[in-house]
Amino acid sequence: MEFSPFLVQIAFMVLAALAVGGIVAAIFLPQLTGQADISKRVSALSSDGHAKKTGLRAHFTEGKDEKRRGQIQESLDKFEKKQEKKKKKVTLKVMIQRAGLDMPVRAFWLYSVGAGIAAGIVALIAGVVPIVAVGAAIAGGLGLPRWFLKILTKRRQENFLRLFADAIDVMVRGLKAGLPVNEAMKVIATEMDAPVGPEFTEIVQGQRVGITLEQGVERMMDRIPLSEVNFLAIVMAIQKSTGGNLAEALENLSTVLRDRKKMKAKVQAISQEAKASAAIIGSLPFAIGGGMMVLNPEYLNPLFDTERGNIMLMVAGGWMGIGILIMRKMINFKI
Repeated sequence: MEFSPFLVQIAFMVLAALAVGGIVAAIFLPQLTGQADISKRVSALSSDGHAKKTGLRAHFTEGKDEKRRGQIQESLDKFEKKQEKKKKKVTLKVMIQRAGLDMPVRAFWLYSVGAGIAAGIVALIAGVVPIVAVGAAIAGGLGLPRWFLKILTKRRQENFLRLFADAIDVMVRGLKAGLPVNEAMKVIATEMDAPVGPEFTEIVQGQRVGITLEQGVERMMDRIPLSEVNFLAIVMAIQKSTGGNLAEALENLSTVLRDRKKMKAKVQAISQEAKASAAIIGSLPFAIGGGMMVLNPEYLNPLFDTERGNIMLMVAGGWMGIGILIMRKMINFKI
């Protein structure tokens, strides 16, 4: 089977554009994003033995005697190893639970089939060729429902973080007032709004059937895979292994959670200007092209009617995609 010279030229131009773009991204992306400076600072801090214990770990180890510090360190190491063993591929059932939906997996597949059929029908109505309609049906059936689950999961996690620090404060006040841990969690389960209240309800109900408090928090971490929930699981694991003042540990955890929340808000506020600039830069070629097609349609006809114009469009589209990915990497800050 022989390919036409036109297709060979297109393939060569696309591969050349991707190769050059990949090399440029690999060379200049660390400097553009500041990753090189971050790596240097992390290496400098890691060289200091006392600088390794930072964040939540420092709240438990700082100011303690050597014996208790060793016990806490050992408990943290055991917990981290346990979490590494539990890491596995997320199943569809877990994805549905993380999105906060109450439906069986079979129902989700039925909705996915319906979405795929609807996408294929819409593509056929739009006048595309049948093979493209089949691709649209596959993308609609497999991609669209999972994209919807990701949106619901992200929204649910944001709502959880908005109330989680307040829930820890409620637990701290209950413990200081003399309530046991399970009673303090019952207060959270009955008084806090969703999704925090239902999640703590699962822990309280699990204790009635023999599930320990630590296991209940670990299950909540499977449904809400956030660092903040992981911090709570660490506190509970340390409390079980070494004892100590749980109210003080949870109060330190609440402080950490609120500091992280403030930091995320600051990063989001600072990065809004960069995100707006990236959105304008990314949409500008399409806006100008659409305006030119409305004002003077014949001006852009050579791009669509000639082979050279098609090649230029494909190469420009490839470079545009690489530029969007680089801008997204530069403005995507995670804490």
